[in-house]
Amino acid sequence: MVAPLVAGVAVAAAAYAGRYSIKAWQAFKARPPRMRKFYEGGFQPKMTRREAALILGVRESTATDKVREAHRRVMVANHPDAGGSHYLASKINEAKDVMLGKSQSSGSAF
Repeated sequence: MVAPLVAGVAVAAAAYAGRYSIKAWQAFKARPPRMRKFYEGGFQPKMTRREAALILGVRESTATDKVREAHRRVMVANHPDAGGSHYLASKINEAKDVMLGKSQSSGSAF
């Protein structure tokens, strides 16, 4: 009499464990993909090489061709003609100039 009762409880426990496993797997598959964490924070008054690398998503010692590729990728995503900000576009261009070692003029072009 006890053996069928124990067997029934074991089958029920296995069924609940299986159901829990299936629901956990479906929740795991439905979660959004892990997003890359971007730089959080404001801009420094004078852009440093570290900040420029963070903006472009590259390392400080990255080769110039990789810097240009990263600049293009970030600029396409944030271009003002595609709904991006003019201010962010200027910061992205400034980051490229800092990473490529181009001189920055302190005066305005206007």
